[in-house]
Amino acid sequence: MNAAVVCVAGIAVFAAGYWLYSGYLARRVFALRPDEPVPARERADGVDYVPTNRHVLLGHHYTSIAGAAPIIGPAIAVVWGWVPAVLWVVLGTVFMGAVHDMSTLVMSMRHDGRSVGHVVADVIGPRTRTLFLLVIFCLVMLVTAVFAKAVAGLFVSYPGTVLPINFEIVVALAIGWACMKRGVPLLWPSIAALVALYAMVFVGVKVPIALDFLGDHQTMFWIVFLLVYALIASVLPVWVLLQPRDYINSHQLIVGLAALIVGILIAHPAVQAPAFAVPPADAPPWFPFLFVTIACGAISGFHGLVSSGTTSKQIACATDARLIGYGGMIGEGTLALVATLAVSAGLGQWAAHYDSFAHAATGGVGNFVEGASTFLGAVGIPAGAASVVVGVLVISFAATTLDTGVRIQRYICHELGDIYGVRALRSRWIAAGVAVALPFALIYAGQAGKLWVLFGASNQLLAGLSLTVVAVWLYRTGRPWLPIVVPLVVVLAVAGASMAVKVSQLVRAGDFVLAALGTVVLALEAWVVLEGIAAVRRARTLARAGEAAA
Repeated sequence: MNAAVVCVAGIAVFAAGYWLYSGYLARRVFALRPDEPVPARERADGVDYVPTNRHVLLGHHYTSIAGAAPIIGPAIAVVWGWVPAVLWVVLGTVFMGAVHDMSTLVMSMRHDGRSVGHVVADVIGPRTRTLFLLVIFCLVMLVTAVFAKAVAGLFVSYPGTVLPINFEIVVALAIGWACMKRGVPLLWPSIAALVALYAMVFVGVKVPIALDFLGDHQTMFWIVFLLVYALIASVLPVWVLLQPRDYINSHQLIVGLAALIVGILIAHPAVQAPAFAVPPADAPPWFPFLFVTIACGAISGFHGLVSSGTTSKQIACATDARLIGYGGMIGEGTLALVATLAVSAGLGQWAAHYDSFAHAATGGVGNFVEGASTFLGAVGIPAGAASVVVGVLVISFAATTLDTGVRIQRYICHELGDIYGVRALRSRWIAAGVAVALPFALIYAGQAGKLWVLFGASNQLLAGLSLTVVAVWLYRTGRPWLPIVVPLVVVLAVAGASMAVKVSQLVRAGDFVLAALGTVVLALEAWVVLEGIAAVRRARTLARAGEAAA
C-alpha cells in the first residue's frame, strides 16, 4: 500500500468531518451564536480570563493538546497492524475526540469558564464534583509524570534539541512582553521567532548539549529541570509565556506537519508494516488495548481539561468554539495519522523495531523520529538536521502539554482546597508545588516506565466522564444529546475494560501502588456514571411532573 494514498484519504475524511459534522454540532446541538456573552469578556482579569484572537487561541489550544501522546501512542499501536491504527485515529477523531473537545469547551464557556470538574456540581450534583476532581487529579498526575520522563529521555537521546528548545522559551518571554506591554502585533514576531528557531536547530546540531559527566543521573537532572520550569510557567499570567510560546509552536507544528505530508507525497513510500499484524507473544490483546494505547490520537480526556481549564477562559466569540474545539482535534488527528505512517512506512526493517511489545513501547518516540526524518529527507533536509527538527517538534509539544497540565492541576488543587477548607492550596505556588511533587515521586520510585497503558485508560475514562456531564447537561436543557451518548458509551466500555485488565496484570506483577491507583480511578468513574444516570432520571421525573401539572 502507498502511504501517500492513505495520507490523502485520511485528510479528506478529516476535512469532511470538520465542514459537515462540526457544522451540525454548532448549529443543531449547541446553537452557537456570535453575539452570546462569553466569560473572557464578562470576567476579564488579565491573568486567566483574557479575550484572545481566535487564531492565537487556536495556536495555544492546539499546542496544549498536541503533545507527544498522539505520536507515542500510534508509534506503539502499529504492533497490531497499520489498518486498525489508522481507522481508529481517523474515525475516532471525527466522531469522538473532536466531539468531546468541542462539547466540553462549549459547556465550560456557558458555565462562566469553569472547569468540567466544577461544572459537574451544577449539572449532576455537588457530591459528584469531588469525585470528578479526584479522577482529574489522578490523570494529570500521570500525564505530568509520563511527559516529564518522555521529554527528559529525548533530551538525552537527541542533545542537539536542548539549545533550540530553551531558545524558544526565552524568545517567547520577550514576545509576550512586547505584545502585552508595547502593543506589538503577535503574528510577525512569532513568525520571525519560528525562523530563528529553525536556525537554532542547525546550531544545536553543531553544539549538542550532552551532560555526559552526570552519567546515569542525566535523565533525572532533566526531569527536575522540566518540573521546575513547569511549576514556574504554571503560575505566570498566560500572556507572559503560554500564549506566545504556543503561538510559535502552532506555526512550528503547521510547518512541520506540512513538510512531513509533502515528504510523504513526494517519496510515495510503501507501507512496510503488515495491515493486520500477528502481535508478538508479549503483546496484550488488540481489543481493548489498541484504543487506549493510541490514547490522545483519537480521543483524550486531557483535552477536556484544556478546553474547560484554560481555553474557555480566553475564547472571545462563542462561534470560535467550532474552529478551536473541533478543528484543534482534527489537527491532532492529522498528527497521529502522520505518526502512524512514519513508523509504518518510514522505517527500514520494520519487523526489527516491532519484534516485541516491550521493544515497541520503549522505542516509540525514537521510531517516529527515525521514520519522520526519512520523510523530511525527501524535501531536501540533511539526515542529521532532520532528526533534530523532528526531535524539537516532539519536545516542544510534549513540554507544552507538561506545563499546561501543571497549570490545570493548580486549578484542581485550588478547587479541592475550597471544598475541604485547606487554605494553603489557594496559594498558586503551593498548589503548583503539589502538582509537580507527586509526579516526581512516581518517577523517582521507578514507576514512570509502567504508566503508559494506565495513562491511556485513565485518559479515555475521563473523556467518557466528561461526555457524561455534557450529555446530562444537554438532556436537561432540551438539546439533542445522541451525538454525545454514542461516543460516551463506546469510550467508557473500551477504557473501562482496559483499566480492569491492566489492574489485574499489575496485581499479578506485584505493582500494588499502581494497581491501587487504577482501581481508584475505575471506582470513581463508575460512581460518576451512576450519579449521571440518577441525574437524568431526576430530570425526567421532574419533566413528567410538570407535564402532569400542566
